[in-house]
Amino acid sequence: MKLYGFPASPNTWKVRAVASYLNVPLDLEVVDLLKPRTPAYLAINPTGRTPTLVDGDFRLWESNAIIQYIAAKNGSALWPNDPQKRADITRWQCWQLAHWGAEACQPLTFQRFVKKMLNLGPPDQTAVAKAREAFNKDAAVLEAHLTRQKYLVGDALTLADFAVAAALLYAKQAELPLEPHGNVRAWLDRVLALPCWAETAPQMPAAA
Repeated sequence: MKLYGFPASPNTWKVRAVASYLNVPLDLEVVDLLKPRTPAYLAINPTGRTPTLVDGDFRLWESNAIIQYIAAKNGSALWPNDPQKRADITRWQCWQLAHWGAEACQPLTFQRFVKKMLNLGPPDQTAVAKAREAFNKDAAVLEAHLTRQKYLVGDALTLADFAVAAALLYAKQAELPLEPHGNVRAWLDRVLALPCWAETAPQMPAAA
């Protein structure tokens, strides 16, 4: 299988980490998100976004769909063959996409880290304040949930943990306000301690 992706992107990193955890080899083809997409890539994924998985004649984009496919194809407990657990995992992945990522983690990461890396000027403090409010609201939900269990779906690691944790990969650089949320920090430490994250970690350039 070939993965087209931008290694520093949390979505690409997440897919590569899941594949590494499952010992599934992926041939990485780097797509530089800082440059215009080539016609060849747009023919594979017309959205121009990353990552995209190619498995024979099958082409799949959207990172959460990709990790579901990889786990299902390999019969992994990360995507258990139980309708309720799969629905629960998907629920957390949807929450990550619509709220945790889009409204909280991604805006803070862009304003406080990506803009600095790319020399795009200072953070927009209005955007930071809005995202910080969203982060605190959603982190409180996550904190309460993790008082009852070790991982997001019961006491076993699943794709839900990979999806939600990926939004926090640059928590330190983005100064995400995790300090009040001890359960979230302990859970994140457990998830990111998995060797697969270090094995697939991108080489980061120096800040501009």
